[in-house]
Amino acid sequence: MIDLWIHPGLLFFLAAAALPFVKETWKVAIKLGVPVLGFLTLLLVSHGDHGVLPLMGQQEMVFGRIDKLSLVFGYVITIATLIGMVFSLHVKKNHEHMAGFVYAGSALGTVFAGDFLTIFLFWEAMAFSSALLIFYAQWRNAAEVGMRYLYVHIFGGLLLLAGIFIYVADTGSIAFNALPHEGLGPMLILAGFLLNAAVPPFSAWLPDAYPESTITGVVFMSALTTKTAVYVLLRGFSGMEFLVPLGVFMALYGVVYAVIENDIRRLLAYHIISQVGYMVAAAGMGSEMAVNGATSHAFAHILYKGLLMMGMSSVILMTGKRKLTELGGLYKYMPWTFMLYMVGGFAISGFPFFSGFVSKSMVISAAIDLDRPWVSMLLTLASAGTFLHTGLKLPYYVFFWKDWDQKKIEVKDPPKNMLWGMGLAAFACTFIGVVPGALYQALPFEVDYHPYTWGHVVGAYQILLLTAVGFFMLLKKLDPEELISLDTDWSYRKAIRGFNWFIKKPVVAYENYVTEVYKRLIIEPAKKLSRIGWTIDTWVFDGLVNASGWATLLESKISEMFDMHVIDGALNKVPSSIAKSAKRLRKLQTGRTQNYIMAMVCGLVLFAIVSLIYY
Repeated sequence: MIDLWIHPGLLFFLAAAALPFVKETWKVAIKLGVPVLGFLTLLLVSHGDHGVLPLMGQQEMVFGRIDKLSLVFGYVITIATLIGMVFSLHVKKNHEHMAGFVYAGSALGTVFAGDFLTIFLFWEAMAFSSALLIFYAQWRNAAEVGMRYLYVHIFGGLLLLAGIFIYVADTGSIAFNALPHEGLGPMLILAGFLLNAAVPPFSAWLPDAYPESTITGVVFMSALTTKTAVYVLLRGFSGMEFLVPLGVFMALYGVVYAVIENDIRRLLAYHIISQVGYMVAAAGMGSEMAVNGATSHAFAHILYKGLLMMGMSSVILMTGKRKLTELGGLYKYMPWTFMLYMVGGFAISGFPFFSGFVSKSMVISAAIDLDRPWVSMLLTLASAGTFLHTGLKLPYYVFFWKDWDQKKIEVKDPPKNMLWGMGLAAFACTFIGVVPGALYQALPFEVDYHPYTWGHVVGAYQILLLTAVGFFMLLKKLDPEELISLDTDWSYRKAIRGFNWFIKKPVVAYENYVTEVYKRLIIEPAKKLSRIGWTIDTWVFDGLVNASGWATLLESKISEMFDMHVIDGALNKVPSSIAKSAKRLRKLQTGRTQNYIMAMVCGLVLFAIVSLIYY
């Protein structure tokens, strides 16, 4: 380990800024190289606080809190970013890749933040950058869905901010550590975290928004927002009993809604809610085994859910269809997509030798160790439901069921980079399942758990076999139908629609009325006064100023002429007159005394005559 700290999130932000200005070959190098470099920085950094910025006296912003819990989430975020970038290499639009980098960088910023201010900044950056992946989509309703997504997450951000203000006011500290399980501030913070974790009734935004994101953007969305929420729950509210029933309810809730869903990406979105339920329940249990289980399941889930989303996004890209009722028979034309998808299906279903088995079973075992049989039983039931819909129903109706009309729409496997992205995720899912120690050694606490015991493996296969038998026995009952499933998003959809109507109608009408009154009472009189002022200024003040200028110019000309012809003439004549007088006086200066005496006598006589005349 070394003390040099380079925040991987900063690398992602710099990559996003550089993409528009480099050539295409360099863009590929940046998209692939930056996530790898970010992963390597995490392998080399030492534990402790890095990137500490003093703030307001005793407070500190900590951008790099490095411990085993933050590192394992950092590892999987950088791996998922690499997979997502490989999957999206064929996309030529810079803004999609930029949004993906900023989104992943913000998730890393949240994971490594050691204070509430840093968390809030990156939390909001995640919300806005992920919303761009919806706005950039080509679907007809993408803009409307993106606005709903933003409304929900802005609301969640306000809850979080209000809680932070109250908590900091009460404690005087902005440090983010384990929080009290009571008090208004911590509860508002918890509400903000739960909204991003998609805990019902705050969960409907996820199946509403994720299916409407771009073909490649959904890989990032399925990986980042809910898992960073799981991280902050583990960091701040581990052991909070209230989370256990919430998590179990989530696990079942997602499975139930997936039963009636027809949209293939929306079905997978509901299973995100279900799988995050395992993590929330484990965070509530709070034991070392449970925290390890939640962390490992978050790691595994990011990879296999990304793989599943990539598979169905490939189907949508190549067919233009997204509903089970419109698909079928694609295994002949998209064989690689089918096989890679099934790896993800086996992983999420908890098949032995795939990643979901070694992580999900740890959560269930933690519940058994804590003497919570109802938790282990319900989570096992949710696991069976996951296999029923994600491992059986979805691939059956997409890749088999009825024949695909190749003449109508010619279909084949997606571009090679998309297959490579799915291949990387499939390899990771299989590797973790075969070599679980590679993941276990990175978990926050020392692991004393062995998933491949005879009882675990046999029990898992029994549940999976019974589920498969039930699926084929009830196959006709599970045929997809054109249905619209109402979720809790109905309430805020109506509320947002009402809010938009209020803004567009009464508020705009009032604004127009006020604007018209302001225009008539203030703007138009002001214009008239300005015209009068302009006229006075032009013809009076400007006239006086111009006349004064002309008078001044005339006076200067006269002064110049007087000075030239009178003053200068007089001054020029005085020296010449003095010179002439001097010449005359010089003639009088003969040097003879009698001449001087005669001049003086003449002067006296002249003076006497003048005196007699006047006096």
